Amino acid sequence: MATGSADVQREDITNSLIVSCQPVPGGPMDSAQFVTGFARAAVEAGAKALRIESVFYVAAARLAVRVPIIGIVKRDLTDSPVRITPYLADIEALAEAGADIIAFDATDRVRPVPVEALVKAVKARNKLTMADCSCLDDARRALAAGVDFVGTTLSGYVGGPEPEDPDIALIAQMRTLTPYVIAEGRIRSPEQAAAAARAGACAVVVGSAITRTEHVTSWFHQALSDAYVARGAQTALGTSVLGPVLGIDIGGTKTMAALVSGGKVIEDMIVPTAREAGPDAWLASLAQSTSAWSSRFSRIGIAVTGLVEDGRWSALNPATLGIPDGYPLVERASSVFGKPVCAVNDAQAAAWGEYKFGAGQGRDIVFLTISTGIGGGIVCNGRLLSGLAGHFGLIRSLSEDRAPLEDGTSGRWIASQALKAGFKADAVDVFRRALKGEAWAGAIVSQSASRVATLCRDIQMMFDPKSIVIGGSIGLAEGYLDRVRAHLSEVPPRLSPDLVAAKLGGHAGVIGVADLAEWAR
Repeated sequence: MATGSADVQREDITNSLIVSCQPVPGGPMDSAQFVTGFARAAVEAGAKALRIESVFYVAAARLAVRVPIIGIVKRDLTDSPVRITPYLADIEALAEAGADIIAFDATDRVRPVPVEALVKAVKARNKLTMADCSCLDDARRALAAGVDFVGTTLSGYVGGPEPEDPDIALIAQMRTLTPYVIAEGRIRSPEQAAAAARAGACAVVVGSAITRTEHVTSWFHQALSDAYVARGAQTALGTSVLGPVLGIDIGGTKTMAALVSGGKVIEDMIVPTAREAGPDAWLASLAQSTSAWSSRFSRIGIAVTGLVEDGRWSALNPATLGIPDGYPLVERASSVFGKPVCAVNDAQAAAWGEYKFGAGQGRDIVFLTISTGIGGGIVCNGRLLSGLAGHFGLIRSLSEDRAPLEDGTSGRWIASQALKAGFKADAVDVFRRALKGEAWAGAIVSQSASRVATLCRDIQMMFDPKSIVIGGSIGLAEGYLDRVRAHLSEVPPRLSPDLVAAKLGGHAGVIGVADLAEWAR
């Protein structure tokens, strides 16, 4: 096709993308080099025409590309609000520079030259015309004057607040007047461009979203700034940005599942853990049990006893819960639920829950859960330590058999000591009878508390946490924490740990793992 000639027809730009190569005035890309670079890149990517401002830039682009150019001149006038190609001299200069189509403001406002005169001047130079309109009446008048194309260019720019979205309705209305409607103005995404085409536009102009780096950057910057501010506000208010997370805590006898948002449990359920069935069956059962919630969460956090590394789960004490070594927990759970999964040790998850939302108060802590066994978690410098960190119950004791510490401290040990003393009682009963003053029960509880006190002093020497948070059914049993503190009464203040009771109770694990899953993206 000849360029800058009368050979250009309306059909040449029908069903096409037109790229507006207009840099920000005075910006770093306001030069002929960038304008011609934009023009060549747009054409190579599929644009069938260009819209270019200023006689100088039209002439430069004309030498670089062979597609139709819509030329305009912008002026700031003191006696008229019209800015786009207001004078007959502008039309003559644009035609001389190589524009194939000349666009001008066609709004019904005070203007230097009537629209009819502009159309006549363009036709005299054997060029096509485009009327930049703000409303349907502008288009009617322009078509009556003989223009070739009507555009939505000035919709939203002739008074009042500027809209954010393209005027799709005006495109459809103009299409009832002529098939030659060019959509232009605030088209910032492929989806909006496609919507304009569906509304009846014969061509779609995209400008800032392609050629004004400053504008595009500002859009992304503002969107991200708003998102980060909203995320911070939601976090401060205790709400999740992505909605609830499904928190799961798989235990040796029961499993808890809960919908958690911002450290708060919305709903929960308890299902039995069929120990002999194995982890594949546990996950399948959980997916079925929580199916009614499936549309309410987008991520899953799973807390389990034992060691979790690289998404694989291994038992450290098979007596608690036997599983295949290196079981691919994250992979299998993601497959079963069809959603992203995060998995950590249960005590570590509880430690994070207490750190963020419970007794830890955002300070570095060590968490101890004392119940059937002893587990733990460490938050140091605001980061949860993973892997083997915190498995205090498996520390070898000083007894002759070198048994794990939990075997001489936890609920199982308390019940076994009661039996040796001639009483068939579980840990709960031992505590009840200790509170009644029965000496044998008090001695057992005191011995357990003494060993935990020693562990706490050692932890303080190793990690120097702000607090050691004590949880679990034994740790939170009435009077137990006071006994632990009593065994530490003679320790110098600087060496003595600050012991505090956990606040989240049985929900600590699901709350902690849900929060970890929330930010593991």
